[in-house]
Amino acid sequence: MNSNDILWAPWRLEFVQEDHTTKEIREEENRVKVGPGCDPNCFICQAVADSRDRTRHVFSRSETSIGILNRYPYNNGHLLLAPQRHVARLGDLVEEEILDLMRQMTRWTERLEQEMQPHGFNIGLNLGHAAGAGLPGHLHWHIVPRWVGDTNFMTTIAGAKVIPQSLDTLWEVLTRF
Repeated sequence: MNSNDILWAPWRLEFVQEDHTTKEIREEENRVKVGPGCDPNCFICQAVADSRDRTRHVFSRSETSIGILNRYPYNNGHLLLAPQRHVARLGDLVEEEILDLMRQMTRWTERLEQEMQPHGFNIGLNLGHAAGAGLPGHLHWHIVPRWVGDTNFMTTIAGAKVIPQSLDTLWEVLTRF
């Protein structure tokens, strides 16, 4: 890359310049009524209750789980998988949910391998705020594709990461079958 190259990631601007007042108004305008036991302020519960999958970045639904694109991804192809029920502890999951979530993790990891050819994955769950959970009330697993060399100079010198694929493009890739 020379000094005239431009790294273009305009969809990241929303995250960089996020105005919490505007964000709260936007979230309130898009809020839907959630079911019993759900949290109306939880973006996963909102996605479960809403049929606008593209708007909510939902790429997968099963009887007990939901797959959502991470709105602020760590890397290209970053997915979230969660139970549809609003539960915060692993011990609160029933066997059917555990099995379904593992099946979905396997399915979507294989799909990402097929579509994006990553060299590896980080798959994890943050339990509780102290462990880094941004949404500690609703369990969700992160699937993050990784490539050799995906940490670049932008991360080192600018504290920023460039992700070359938009969420809409990733949604299209994952939902075309």
